[in-house]
This record gives sequence, C-alpha cells and structure tokens, in this order.
Amino acid sequence: MNGSERGGNRRSSRRRRRDGESWQGRRERKDDLHQGQLEKKRGGFFERPRWTAPEISQEPIPVPDCPWCGKPIRDLAAALKDRESGLAVHFDCAIERAAEGESLEPGDTVAYIGGGRFGVVHFDSSSGARGFKIRKIMEWEDKENRAEWRKTISDHFSTT
Repeated sequence: MNGSERGGNRRSSRRRRRDGESWQGRRERKDDLHQGQLEKKRGGFFERPRWTAPEISQEPIPVPDCPWCGKPIRDLAAALKDRESGLAVHFDCAIERAAEGESLEPGDTVAYIGGGRFGVVHFDSSSGARGFKIRKIMEWEDKENRAEWRKTISDHFSTT
C-alpha cells in the first residue's frame, strides 16, 4: 500500500517533527513544562515569571454607624448608600425605607433586584415563588457616582 490510500504506512514521517527536531528533545522540554519552569506558547517555550502575593492592607475595616437606626454596620460589603447623604446604611434599613412610601397589594413585596435598585414584586399565588412580575422599579444608588466608603473597603478585598 502506498501513502495515498487509507491505512498506509506513514511511520517514516513520524520519526522527526516538522522543524527537524527529534521527539527525544521534545520529551525533555515537556518534563520542564510539568515542573512549572517553562510555558508553551505557539510552538516555542519561554520562561514564566514567578507569582508573588500582593500586600494586604493592615488597616482594619471601618465600622460606621447607620444614620437611620444608629446601630453599627458590621457587614459593610452588604450596606447600601443613603440617597441624600451618601453614607452607608444597613441593607434592611434601606428595604424598610423603600417600602414605606409604597402601597402594596396582596402578593406584593419590596425586593432588591440588583444594580442598586429595588422593585415592587408581585408573586402569583398559583405558581408560588416561580411566577412573579416586577410592577415598579426604584433606583436607589446611582451607578455613576460611587460612594467614597465603598472605595476604602474595596482596598481590603482587591489589590488589582
């Protein structure tokens, strides 16, 4: 059988790679790759720089008081920005404040729908928690103007 038909003997072409290097040299490089010394990049190998851990801020995370209830905000990452003052408020305090001015019908509830927004959500009684409609959207936080206290706590969680 010659090489033009199926099942032909093509072993002679497998002895050397296209660039002329033997497979033995490739195995040695592959061992280096598994040891983490080299990294493959489009047919070649290059030295990979060592990873160094970023420095973590030693300052404690601030614990401000909620201007609405006066209690300390222990979970500052879950806090929301006050509309008027821009200070941090408890998530639960913000939900209560958002629900105060709304007239809710049976099956309605005020829920956080993401992106700094609350919504009046109506759940159908027949389908349980699966079927719901958002009747009204209330913008709570402005996406463009980020609160200063959010910048200080983000330094504790992210260094990039």
